[in-house]
Amino acid sequence: MTFLGIAGQSLTEAFFMFWGTLWALVFGFTLSGAVQAFVSRHEMQKAMGDHRPGTVVRTGLLGAASSSCSYAATALAKSLFQRGADFTTAMVFMIASTNLVVELGVVLWLLIGWQFALAEFVGGAIMIALFVLIAPRVFPAAELEQARERLNTRAARQGRPDESDEAERHGVSLWSRLRSKAGWADAAGYAVSDVSMLRRELLIGYLVAGILAVAVPASAYNIIFFAGHGFWTDLENVIVGPFVAFISFVCSIGNVPLAAALFKGGLSFGGTVAFVFADLIALPLVIIYGKFYGRRIATRIFLSFWVVMSTAGLAVDLLFRVLGIQAPARPVEIVPTTFEWNYTTWLNIISIALAVLVYWLYRNRERFGGMEQYAKDLVCGMQVERAHAPAVHTHAGTTYYFCSDRCHEKFINDPDKYINQPGAEPMTVAPAAPVQDANQDEERGNSKDRGKQNGVAVDPVCGMNVETAHSAATHDHAGITYYFCSQGCHDTFAGNPAAFTNTAAGRSGAGT
Repeated sequence: MTFLGIAGQSLTEAFFMFWGTLWALVFGFTLSGAVQAFVSRHEMQKAMGDHRPGTVVRTGLLGAASSSCSYAATALAKSLFQRGADFTTAMVFMIASTNLVVELGVVLWLLIGWQFALAEFVGGAIMIALFVLIAPRVFPAAELEQARERLNTRAARQGRPDESDEAERHGVSLWSRLRSKAGWADAAGYAVSDVSMLRRELLIGYLVAGILAVAVPASAYNIIFFAGHGFWTDLENVIVGPFVAFISFVCSIGNVPLAAALFKGGLSFGGTVAFVFADLIALPLVIIYGKFYGRRIATRIFLSFWVVMSTAGLAVDLLFRVLGIQAPARPVEIVPTTFEWNYTTWLNIISIALAVLVYWLYRNRERFGGMEQYAKDLVCGMQVERAHAPAVHTHAGTTYYFCSDRCHEKFINDPDKYINQPGAEPMTVAPAAPVQDANQDEERGNSKDRGKQNGVAVDPVCGMNVETAHSAATHDHAGITYYFCSQGCHDTFAGNPAAFTNTAAGRSGAGT
């Protein structure tokens, strides 16, 4: 077969793998967006103060409900740990939010069989139990407290006080949010942003899977996967599977098509399960762990994750054999490479209509009152709550919010690349009011309105722009009038004005 022939077949295979899972991706991202918009992060934080069995179970369920990209899950776990969550429980949340995920299970089922979908949840529970068992013996409490102090010191230098959940602070109930157009506009924003954030992983995952399925001969797989040696093959495969994930750089749902191609090529059932779990030890993430927690803890995270992922993969394989659950037959083709009028086509048509509706809500989010407390990470496209953003940066008088330190660093290295990129929207940033000095105040009539400019002020608590004529509340402090987007922000400010007046300029750019 010629090179062009192989390339064409690889692209065809990749496209039909995508077509076969399109409806699952659309429904999965839509559900994930709704959960992210309506589930309180503050409640998640309060539920993670220890690693007792009940806490671990609740954390696993919360993590599974708030499914997300590996990078975003890593940043959220860091934030939870920084704010007081138990380290073991924060790691459990990260594992659950990337592996105990509905859309991941559905895509596994569609590509390589229901047994893998079942193994995802059974193996995920085993992996969490193993990690909870070994973590207190692997991560010294003193080193963890030092890591927490470093994270809090960094946050303090950024002038960002710990803030509670936006919806709770504003006194908005879950039921009220579910009935509001603004809430569903926010959910659409999360869904579209998640797709934008993961588009590269998905594209690479499907393309590489197409190449592996077509271009790599069976003889090569037999050598790599140590075929034909019984238990020793199983053991080697569950060790090699995570290593392939480590060097592949593909994480989150993007590694499912690769898993399908590797299983077709000869990777054992347990090895494939271990590979799917191992998206949290992709090399870029290991580097991020080092920046968050220090190299010693990052090394322990990497090695302990590898051990529990490999062990969980092997345990699921052996357990299924004992229970008589046979691994699916290795497919001759992962998906049919032709269009057919079957349930997949009809579900895809419905999902495309749903995707259009979600995108319409996203495009009209400001009209429906959504996005009031959100910004868009210009680097990866993720939607970020301003009050909970893992990283914030002010450039040329404008404040930008990021889902992780990784995106923050990319932006700092080349801001113009992201600010001027096609599709960058004004809503992705929170404009900061210019800082005025005392002389400017005198020239402008000794204005006592904090940050007021052309009828707009900056809420010193959450950083939101507020029309002064329609502000929810005002407060006079030290001869200056402050404007607030809600009574909740006002009450927070009134309880401790110094916490916000000393940092307001750094956080929102407002000045006296």
